[in-house]
Amino acid sequence: MPRSTEERARRSLRRAAARALLLSLAALSPALSLLAALPAAAQGPQGSLAAGREKYVECASCHGSDGRSTVMPAYPKIGGQSAVYVVNALKAYRDGRRQGTYASMMAQVAKGLSDADIVNLAAYVESLEPSQ
Repeated sequence: MPRSTEERARRSLRRAAARALLLSLAALSPALSLLAALPAAAQGPQGSLAAGREKYVECASCHGSDGRSTVMPAYPKIGGQSAVYVVNALKAYRDGRRQGTYASMMAQVAKGLSDADIVNLAAYVESLEPSQ
């Protein structure tokens, strides 16, 4: 029995939506697996932020205490940046996959961070007020 054009279009849209959802989940899976690996105490918002604040001390020397680069105008403003972005960027610096102007400096900083440190640091950076 032939399907109507409308029915075929709906089915095609459902397939496209399912593919998009699967691709989105695949992209998020590294960050989600990091969160699942954290100890229960660090997973709560307050535990994660407190641990991230402790790690941020080294970041503040270049990015400023509020993440707004008041120390050196050329350094990126990271306050309020998405935690998923920060996790991916720090892991890329740590693993030598990210290149650019400050890559060697950031690689040295990120080398000493565990996956849990990165997740906590990312949560703290995201909690900072974004620059205007």
